Formats: sequence, structure tokens, C-alpha cells
Amino acid sequence: MTSIFDDIKSAFSRGNNSLHQLILINVVVFAVLIILRTIMTLSGSGGLFSYLLTFFVISSDLTLFAYRPWTLFTYFFTHLEFFHILFNLLNLYWFGMLIREYLGDKRLVNLYVLGGLAGGLFYLLTYNTIPYLQLRGDSFMMGASGSVIAVMVAAATLLPNYTFNLILLGPIRIKYIAAVMVLLSISGAVGSNAGGNIAHLGGAILGFFYIRQLQRGSDWGRPVQAVLDFFRGLFQRRSRLKVSYKNPDRPYAATSSAAGPSGGTSAHGTPSQMEIDQILDKISVSGYESLTKEEKQKLFKASQK
Repeated sequence: MTSIFDDIKSAFSRGNNSLHQLILINVVVFAVLIILRTIMTLSGSGGLFSYLLTFFVISSDLTLFAYRPWTLFTYFFTHLEFFHILFNLLNLYWFGMLIREYLGDKRLVNLYVLGGLAGGLFYLLTYNTIPYLQLRGDSFMMGASGSVIAVMVAAATLLPNYTFNLILLGPIRIKYIAAVMVLLSISGAVGSNAGGNIAHLGGAILGFFYIRQLQRGSDWGRPVQAVLDFFRGLFQRRSRLKVSYKNPDRPYAATSSAAGPSGGTSAHGTPSQMEIDQILDKISVSGYESLTKEEKQKLFKASQK
């Protein structure tokens, strides 16, 4: 057990590791809930577990939701069925790797969080305005599907002709994989898992427009990063190191000697805003696939700021 905890701690201590961190959070929450459900059920407290679960899943009942607004965030980290979490995390890994490679870790987290929020809000909106869904009565929803399909559709919008090799089917462009998932979600919106499929649609819409706005130079994920940076600051120790110069007559000597090449790149190799704007302009005209390897690396470095 000590080794497992060390692995978890290590995963969260490393930078540029958000994909594995998102997967790990989902797995840990799943494991804890499964253990609690088993213990409580065997001890005759299954009803208590069901009540406990309402603090993690999102309810279509607006009165109950008003008392537990945090469930708009916790529901997309909550699973109780093995195949539910398996398929969600496999898709998150496959498509998340593409987002991470081309847009960086921060924007992957942005997509996951915003997709989950969009899915949850769309679920609440439809279940309280559409007569067919209102007649079904109150329901609860859990799972990362809305977040995952946001990442999937975003990847397909970003790299529509990128191919995955599927078993028995061979190479398939991801735009067709995403399109099939959206069509299945539309069909399922009137099925037994209507709430989950509606959340899929909310996430899909978010994923598409997130990339479209990013290509226009607007990042919808900045508020997400601002909130996350705030909480990181609460848990990170402030450095007590002080920097001083031995030669007060040349305070900028170290900086000038480490300066990067001309063209707007900073001393640490971070591309300038002008370079990023040029890359984004190129993307809006020709798409991401037109970028060179160097331009992709610059875009990735910029996303880490």
C-alpha cells in the first residue's frame, strides 16, 4: 500500500502530467466508492451508501442541486460501474494524448473541466424544460462521459484527418469516430440513459466551440486555469530564497548572456506573443496539420505559461 501511495504522490508532484492525473483521480474515486459500497452493503447499510452518493452525483431536482452545487464538479469524477469507467478512461487517454501533444496539459484540463460543466448544465436545463424528460421524474447522473466527449470532439475538430487503427475496421479518421459518438448520443437522448447522453451532447458542443474559439485567438479555459492556479498557490510553500548580485554594477549581466536568438523568443526559449499570434493565424487558415514540428513545439511551450 505504501508503494501505491508513493506512486500517486509521484504522479501529482511531476509537471506536465495532467492526463495521468485526471485518470488517476477517476480511478481513486472509483476504488474508494466501490470499497465503501461493498462494506456498507455487507453490513446492512446499503441505504446509507445511496444517501452518501447523492453528495457526489448531480441531481435533476433543482431544489436538491441548490443544496449541493458542488456536484456540478464532482459528478464527472464519479463512477460505480467497471465498464463505464473503463471506456471513459480509454477514450480520455487516446484522445487526450492528441490534445496534450498539440495544445499542452493546461488546455487538456480546461477541456475536461469545461466539458463536464457544459454536460451538467445541459442536463439540468433539459430535464427542467423539456416535457418528455420532465415526465420521467427526477434523476441522478454521474460519470466523465461529458468531459471525455468534449476532449474527443475537440481533437476531431483540431485534427479531423488524424487516424486511429481500430480492431477489425483498420484506420479510421477521428472525425468519423467523433461523429458516430455524437449520433449515438442524439439517439440515446430518448433512451434509458437519457441524462448521460444529453451530457454527451453538452460536452460535444463545448469541445467543438472551444477549438473554434482557440483558433480565433480566444481561450475559454483561462478562468479554469485562474481558479486552479489559486488553489495551487494555497498548497505550495512560498520560497524563502533571496536573489542577490555579487556585482552591483552589472545587475543584468546574467540575463544578457542567456538571451535567446533574435526573433522574439525569450531567454528560456518561450515564444513571444507575436510568434504565437502568427501560428494561430496560420492555424485559422490552414489548420493544425499545416504547422511544422518547430511551430507545434512553440505552441506547446506557450500553453505551459
